[in-house]
Amino acid sequence: MKELTEVIGHVRGWRRGWTERTKLQRIDLYTRVTLCALPWIFLVSWGLLPLGATLDRGPAAIALGGAFFAVNAVQCLLSNRNVSLSFAHYRGSEPFPMRRLRLPAALLAVLTGLLVALAAVGGIKDEGLALLVLDLPVAFTIPYVLLVPVRTYLLHCAAFAVALVALLAAVGVPGGLLFGAALSLFVVFLLVLTSTRPSAWSMSVMWQAEDARDMQARLAVAEERLRFGRDMHDVLGRNLAVIALKSELAVELAQRGNAAAVDQMVEVQRIARASQQEVRDVVRGYREADLPTELLGAKGVLEAAGISCTVEGADGPAGIGAPPAIQAALGWVVREAATNVLRHGDPRHCVIRLTTAAGAVVLEVENDGAGAVPEVGGGSGLAGLRERLAALGGSLEAGAAGDGLFRVTATVPLTAPRGLPSPAPRSVSPEER
Repeated sequence: MKELTEVIGHVRGWRRGWTERTKLQRIDLYTRVTLCALPWIFLVSWGLLPLGATLDRGPAAIALGGAFFAVNAVQCLLSNRNVSLSFAHYRGSEPFPMRRLRLPAALLAVLTGLLVALAAVGGIKDEGLALLVLDLPVAFTIPYVLLVPVRTYLLHCAAFAVALVALLAAVGVPGGLLFGAALSLFVVFLLVLTSTRPSAWSMSVMWQAEDARDMQARLAVAEERLRFGRDMHDVLGRNLAVIALKSELAVELAQRGNAAAVDQMVEVQRIARASQQEVRDVVRGYREADLPTELLGAKGVLEAAGISCTVEGADGPAGIGAPPAIQAALGWVVREAATNVLRHGDPRHCVIRLTTAAGAVVLEVENDGAGAVPEVGGGSGLAGLRERLAALGGSLEAGAAGDGLFRVTATVPLTAPRGLPSPAPRSVSPEER
């Protein structure tokens, strides 16, 4: 029972790890697993079936067949270890240490020798030779084709084919089988080339596109920071310069015993307080959510991250025409929902809808890629939004909407219910002063 529980736990862990991956990460993993599985598929099919004929061909044939299968299995293991590194080398993110090819190359030479020895002792049937030739270079060539240019790969494959055919001819393999062996090599080399390199190229292009989207999102954040810096400079630059000049003037007047120094310092105090209030207004403008601004910001940030975003109903009475308090509360919903869309799952589309129904404003934020969205209520973001909306008599619902969709729905009445006080303006804390 304990072992079964552990197995179930491992399966759930694998499933959780799969669902937490983005779609691009899933495609990448699927591609790598496929290339790792391909040598084993060849091993247990075309590499194993012909060796069954050695069982009735004498001890020498049995020994050579067993050795061929064992060495081929080791070659498959080494191929699996080199696939990820060869992918990284192809993308240019990490160089492949060529010394890792020494052992696979040596094993390929050993496999070639065993195959020629099997043919020499008559350990395989005529049609089995073509199948073993198909399986012979697969494990080695899958990572190798990603490490060298295509021209070099083809030249090396041609040289290997010539050497193998020559060795088979030297041990007395008839011409018809030699042609079949050469054709098998041509097929398998072309199969590896047309399956491995296009897969690696596609993954490289997709990862480059993903990096470009990430860079666009970072640039959008950097641009917003620059805009905030310009606003702060415009607010404080002139006032601080005036304060500095008037302070110097007050010092000079005070040194001369002129009573006008007091008037200058009073003016400095007035400008300083005005500057403090202006800074509060700028910071409050960034801290308080404005619905039209948040809608534009969410659309821009999501599209910069490669997620198509559609805003519906923003120009109607449900949007800009709603009271300021409702707009501010819904602005926070848009901000939090857009943040969750970026953080969770791997969405491609997001729709933001504003409507009115039964005297209430309804905001819906719906996105696909709901498989990796956390459980409803998990986290303080949604709880904070519920509290904010409850102050206006509203409510918030979040959860799966079917067909792989996740939906956040905020409903706020246009008029506060009886007995529920309107929310008071937010006071400025001492830390913000």
